[in-house]
Amino acid sequence: MVVMKILFLERGKLWAYGLPDGLRDLGHEVRTSGPITRQSLSALLTLYKPDLLISVGWGLDHTPKNERMMREFATTFKIPLIYWSTEDPNFTKVFTLPLLSRMKPDFVFTISPKTVDVFRKQGYAAAHMDFGFHPNVHRRLKPIRKYTADFAVVANAYPDVLQKYPNLYRRTSLNTLIKPLLKSGAKIDFYGRNWAHMKPYLGKEIPKKYLKGPIPYKDTNKVYSSAKIILGLQNYTDMVTQRTYEAIGSGGFLLTNSTPATRQLLKSGRDAALSSSPAETLKLARYYLKNAYAREQVRRSGRQAVSKHNYTNRARYMLSILKKHGLIK
Repeated sequence: MVVMKILFLERGKLWAYGLPDGLRDLGHEVRTSGPITRQSLSALLTLYKPDLLISVGWGLDHTPKNERMMREFATTFKIPLIYWSTEDPNFTKVFTLPLLSRMKPDFVFTISPKTVDVFRKQGYAAAHMDFGFHPNVHRRLKPIRKYTADFAVVANAYPDVLQKYPNLYRRTSLNTLIKPLLKSGAKIDFYGRNWAHMKPYLGKEIPKKYLKGPIPYKDTNKVYSSAKIILGLQNYTDMVTQRTYEAIGSGGFLLTNSTPATRQLLKSGRDAALSSSPAETLKLARYYLKNAYAREQVRRSGRQAVSKHNYTNRARYMLSILKKHGLIK
């Protein structure tokens, strides 16, 4: 195996974890760039001399100016530039395709299987690569009193997105998982932004004492390990969210929507609790709150079910695709 120097064009918040850890597991040297400026990127490429550049998702450094600059430097220094698209398919037209036209990456991975052909038809070499989890961050801990709860949600609310995209499956997910529990008077701890603005979508205000605010990414497993039931929102029926892997990978008990994607990954009643309706959510919630043994069995089985979806395997797959396309040795 050829050991590479890999540079993530990333400030070091979310995407400093996960895939970079998986690449390190395979023996590669990985750094993150920090905030991108022309001066800082030029200095990094000159001194660090990376063999591969990777950009991910939708972050503060994804400005048109920076995207063009990434392409310029990748060409000047003759380094393959890879983009992992994590906002498809909902934002493909408004965000991803304009980004690709500026960045012109040498290869594109996308979390959306059906979007691969969209990119290929636009002339980009592309492949599917899903989210995953890495045990460096998402592993089981002993429950921590501060984070104990009957129910917990770790997600931003995105009321603006829900308003702009009324047909997004996330609305159905909210109506199925959270709305009935709130209505029943269940105590749910919400970790994330903008939940105070969700009355139009949930039918009632969330009591302020349940609003915990944002939580650092590396601390999310404290919630997953401590709350009895994690409510896992889904955005699409044919894909699972990143937190599906992370919550279960942390040994959490997940109650989520029953969709083709979740059913393909998890067996209901064995690996997670999958709900198809508000009434079923209430039924499952009542049962598993009362039955600690059943929760424990499902929690353990779920962790085994997602174990292969770790970022070491994702990194291995990614590099094999890039090698196949002649971008790395």
